[in-house]
Amino acid sequence: MSKLSDFIAQRLVNFLPNELTTQELSQLLSPRQHPMLLSQRRSMMIVNRVRFFAMLFTLLTPLWGVIDIIVFEPSVWIKLALLRLVTTAAFAALSIYYRSNGSLFDAYRAITLLFLIPTLFYIASHSLLSGYDLSNLSAAVASGYAFLPFLLMAGLAIFPLSLAESILLSSTLLIAQCLAGYLSWSTLNWPSFAGGLWLLILIAGVTMLASASQLAFMITLIRQAIHDPLTGILSRGSGKEIINMQWAGAKRNNQPMALAFIDLDHFKEVNDSFGHEAGDTTLRQFSAALSKNLRDSDSLLRWGGEEFLIVMPSTNLDQALSALQRIQKAGFGSRPDGVPLTASIGLAERIADGLHDSEQLLALADNRMYQAKQAGRNRICAT
Repeated sequence: MSKLSDFIAQRLVNFLPNELTTQELSQLLSPRQHPMLLSQRRSMMIVNRVRFFAMLFTLLTPLWGVIDIIVFEPSVWIKLALLRLVTTAAFAALSIYYRSNGSLFDAYRAITLLFLIPTLFYIASHSLLSGYDLSNLSAAVASGYAFLPFLLMAGLAIFPLSLAESILLSSTLLIAQCLAGYLSWSTLNWPSFAGGLWLLILIAGVTMLASASQLAFMITLIRQAIHDPLTGILSRGSGKEIINMQWAGAKRNNQPMALAFIDLDHFKEVNDSFGHEAGDTTLRQFSAALSKNLRDSDSLLRWGGEEFLIVMPSTNLDQALSALQRIQKAGFGSRPDGVPLTASIGLAERIADGLHDSEQLLALADNRMYQAKQAGRNRICAT
């Protein structure tokens, strides 16, 4: 059994980008291990695609009503028209008024609304039409309503979803299909229903693979865009987003947030004496040593040259100072000549320093870093 699962896993991996690392494969299974920036950008993409999908349904839903008028009796098409009117209004509201705030919960709510609206329409219309004795033409048109779950299932493929998210959404549509069959139990064509359900399950499998592939490409592209190519840690551009996001969360929840500004001491001498390649090696070793001693919730950024930032959410000034002293004691690695590498560190914290925005936090940490340099380097300045 293990060999079979390994074989299937290997075949699935072949459909994914070659640039995807082994650690990132777990991110395809569940969103729990997604980095903050990936979650934010994926949330915004999902909401934007939800709004686009809703706009299409807003335009297409009432157009089919013309066919209803042509083939159905007034007692039928009037009720269908009312259903379409309510459904179109719901799609329009979703398309026009829904906006992303960058949270994953916001994206889940948007995609839930997108699929809940047509699912309810499908169940209501299916129950309505099953209560009438339809002629050949009207029966053929009514059968078109049965294709709505297949359209919704295929529509999941446009979203970058993890396997767990795809299973949850696909299961919801399958349950809706079963519920529609249950509501028309007495007149249900079992062979046709079973065949349709099986086809819906097959489409769900293809959709899961398509969604996982989208997520895999997104993971790869975001990693390449937000990480510093030399050290592999977060770059300055993505660092600004992280600082702003952490600040917004800390302010919203009235939590502390610390920021450490680190500058390597006498790093210019390393480049001048040993060459830039040796300097690059030193930077990579420093980044690795620092990353090893940080919490999972902390973010290490390369701000430029030999300057680095540590973003420490939910951390007050005393806690941040204690953590930095522990990291400093563990060491930052060595210069090419074997001399221990040292750094000047400036520390600032949102609540303790009475700051009003993330720019002030960064400026104060930067200023204290220069104070540490002026005081003799190889020290931490937090006041």
